[in-house]
Amino acid sequence: MISIPLCLPDSITPEQFLSDYWQKKPLLIKQGLPQLIGMFEPEDMLGLAIEEDASARLLTQAALKQDGQPQWQLKKSPLTEADFDNLPEQWTVLVQNLEQWSPELGQLWQAFDFIPQWQRDDIMVSYAPKGGSVGKHYDDYDVFLAQGFGSRRWQLGKFCDKDTEFVADEPIRLFDEMGEIIFDEILEAGDVLYVPPKLAHFGVAQDDCLTFSFGCRRPNLMQVIDSLADIATNDSDLFVPMLLPQALQASGELQTNSIEAIKAQLLQMLQSERGDTIIRQAVSEVVSKRQYDALVPEESLTTDEMISALANGATLQADYSNRLLYTQTCDGIVVYVNGQRLDDLHATLIALLVRLSNGEYLTLDDMEGIDPDEVMEWLENGWVWLNYSE
Repeated sequence: MISIPLCLPDSITPEQFLSDYWQKKPLLIKQGLPQLIGMFEPEDMLGLAIEEDASARLLTQAALKQDGQPQWQLKKSPLTEADFDNLPEQWTVLVQNLEQWSPELGQLWQAFDFIPQWQRDDIMVSYAPKGGSVGKHYDDYDVFLAQGFGSRRWQLGKFCDKDTEFVADEPIRLFDEMGEIIFDEILEAGDVLYVPPKLAHFGVAQDDCLTFSFGCRRPNLMQVIDSLADIATNDSDLFVPMLLPQALQASGELQTNSIEAIKAQLLQMLQSERGDTIIRQAVSEVVSKRQYDALVPEESLTTDEMISALANGATLQADYSNRLLYTQTCDGIVVYVNGQRLDDLHATLIALLVRLSNGEYLTLDDMEGIDPDEVMEWLENGWVWLNYSE
């Protein structure tokens, strides 16, 4: 298996990056991901954008508004070849979830192994001809902007917040004022720029260019609360009415002390061993859920064909478009994939899934003593893929 070096400057360790840069300040990593060079050309991404199952967006700047500024227009997939006819001078096409279309590209996540894989979102590509951009904006998540083809000029400005004003009547979140420009450089193919959440940034294609965004995000509290409720519905004890102290009060009033008593019991449950179990499962399910629907394979191998491929040097590796992770509990390791907890797994299978989730690969020797049909199911589910290029 090809080892991909971490995407960091030689002078910065992963520990230094996480303490000094992560969610704090940007970092330019010259030639941080040279593996991207030559991997794709613009025509590849334009062809992918019009695939029936692709998640794509076409942004154009066309007619001028009353203030003289161009009006942005947005069209979401499905896109067709006709959508790319007679385009204005400035346009951009964005395609999400590239890992699902290219496991080889997904492998480049290994360059960011200093970030837990459960925080990986997806790889998005932005293709634009000279002058194209998506405007001045910020993201709510961390992103590594990797140049794969051509060059793009990036400017970084201020940190934004909930009071940042966006341009009215636009289909995407844009603003005019970036504040003081703290970074202004052109990225060439292989260069990577780390941008922390809420930092204003503006990229303009200097020529035909492909920029790959390796996005990292965490769940929001609403997602966790929803998942907590779902998990808790399976605990019959939580349906037993509470015992609450009662003081004399007006019959129509819900007093503050009653609300506080209910809150106290809720917090007590969440802080108990039962609460730990519910929270652990709720969070694990949330962060292991896919953001995009899985592609249906056009054809599948037989178990014998899988064994034959492994015998000829192929390897099994985690498919980075899926979400495979594990947690350590007092009862042992629990594995989750795509929002589902995997129960009743043999310890040997758990060990293999743990290795896969940590970015390792499996060979035929690792199948010894294991029912190959079990592993074949992983392949059919899309959790793993066969890499023939070893």
